[in-house]
Amino acid sequence: MNNAAITINGLNKSFGAKRALSDIHLTIAPGEFVALIGPSGSGKSTLLRHTSGLIAGDKDSGSVTIFGRTVQECGRIKRQIREIRTDVGFIFQQFNLVNRLTLLQNVLVGMVTRVPTWRSLLRIYTRSEKLSAMRSLYRVGLHEHVLQRAGTLSGGQQQRAAIARAMEQRAKIILADEPIASLDPESARLVMESLAQLNREDNVTIVISLHQVQFALQYCCRSVAMKDGKIIFDGPSSKLSPELLRQIYGTSVDTTIDGTAPLTAKKKAIRDVLHDNKRKKLMGGLAEAGV
Repeated sequence: MNNAAITINGLNKSFGAKRALSDIHLTIAPGEFVALIGPSGSGKSTLLRHTSGLIAGDKDSGSVTIFGRTVQECGRIKRQIREIRTDVGFIFQQFNLVNRLTLLQNVLVGMVTRVPTWRSLLRIYTRSEKLSAMRSLYRVGLHEHVLQRAGTLSGGQQQRAAIARAMEQRAKIILADEPIASLDPESARLVMESLAQLNREDNVTIVISLHQVQFALQYCCRSVAMKDGKIIFDGPSSKLSPELLRQIYGTSVDTTIDGTAPLTAKKKAIRDVLHDNKRKKLMGGLAEAGV
């Protein structure tokens, strides 16, 4: 039995004469936090979309499976894809929130597979469902904006709301397609911290495409580098040397890494303790409020 979270065997994809993905083989274990890096046009976004079954590969493609269930094979999306997608949250660069709805209403959308269709269409949710969504917003630090319209918030806040929505989906896997590409450094850090917390506390498997290699070094134990539709490196992020990065990006490392050094083990431990204390304080406040 296949115990991998994601298994990709021989995936190919062409757009006309251009080969976007070429013989991709990749296995990701449950609970991994994997960075997908590489220059623009290397195939990162295409690979994520194929993994979730949003796009079918070429007819000569192999297969993509999620927890042993086939997403696609030989260029055909399987009929059970909707059922499989209940375990897969997809976070886009564009946030994909409904601007006129509150953050709470947007996060409740994550429950669509667990509530009757008529209730989700009419936006009728029980008290316990609303409290669950509020807890998810607490976890990503948006408890003060629960009833604020999504369109009035910053890009970083909206992206964290998208993470909270994935929490309410109860996804076992999150695929994040350059979720911090348009964010300022502090907002990007908060988004990465939220994803790291979800990975650490809920054991959610996360595959995230990144342009900023420094975040791969800081948060992801494993990195998969792509170039021209092929995987050219798959290993510990600590092995991303300046020489290797020059090979991947074909440019000076200074344009790829902004000088942010990876966190030492001691600093990571201090960061985790601070985050746990903050989370306990927030959850304690919820308990006192009867949530």
